[in-house]
Amino acid sequence: MRTLMTALLLSAGSLQAAPIAMEDQSQLTVPDGQAAAHFAPPAESDLPDNAFGEMVRQGHALFVDTRRLMPEAVGNGMNCSSCHLDQGRMAHSAPLWGAYPMYPAYRKKNDKVNTYAERIQGCFQFSMNGRPPAADSPQMTALSVYSYWLATGTRTAIETPGRGYPEVPQPAGGYDFARGQQVYREQCAICHGDQGEGQKVADDYVMPPLWGADSYNWGAGMHRINTAASFIKYNMPLGKPGSLSDQQAWDVAAWINRHERPQDPRLVEGSIEKTRLKFHANDGVNLYGQKVEGVVLGQGTGR
Repeated sequence: MRTLMTALLLSAGSLQAAPIAMEDQSQLTVPDGQAAAHFAPPAESDLPDNAFGEMVRQGHALFVDTRRLMPEAVGNGMNCSSCHLDQGRMAHSAPLWGAYPMYPAYRKKNDKVNTYAERIQGCFQFSMNGRPPAADSPQMTALSVYSYWLATGTRTAIETPGRGYPEVPQPAGGYDFARGQQVYREQCAICHGDQGEGQKVADDYVMPPLWGADSYNWGAGMHRINTAASFIKYNMPLGKPGSLSDQQAWDVAAWINRHERPQDPRLVEGSIEKTRLKFHANDGVNLYGQKVEGVVLGQGTGR
């Protein structure tokens, strides 16, 4: 499937088509040794030509073109497919087929049993720094139906191999910002910009920003260095997953997450420290509320 954005730009000229096609990563191949080990979601050709198939197509369009199609719900430069690669299909990239069958489930993040719709709402609030659509909205229904369809053939409440981001243990020596900056310059800046600003064609991001006002906020799971390291190790650089060492993945994740980004929307009484203690002190390895080079991180970015 191609995004609506891709189709429009293809008609505008081949020079723009190549970078746009990177957004849903559908051109990527599964790394060697993974193809047989992981669940294969259904193909577009399997979709029925009826109301259900149309709803799946609507959900797919929203998933890969979220920012443009749901501007009222997205507050930064991200799409759902920015973190869930290959249109939510790719193993080790939090694929939708691995997530949908695991809900309802308890989440420590909000200390409650979450429905799948509530899980998606969390992505809008934190990863896309926006205003979550209502659980019964047409957009949420379409996104849920798309996820349900991708999970065709899986079993409920049983973790499917390839779900989530595999854990990459913290190296014995920890992480290093200087080494991470070097990895970023050599491996990441070509797509995400020297200042983490992402890459645009006209007003549309074709590569997501990694810090600054248009990136994920301080409440997103990706602000955890351990989570970002796992995503990076198994998915980046684009087209070369697994090419970075564990140390490099941790170093560059730390470098990315030592930069400011939008404030955690759960800010407690305007206090970074109170917010850190309530939400970040026991939430993996993160820098929220920590002093780095004399500056306390977590102040947020304005527009």
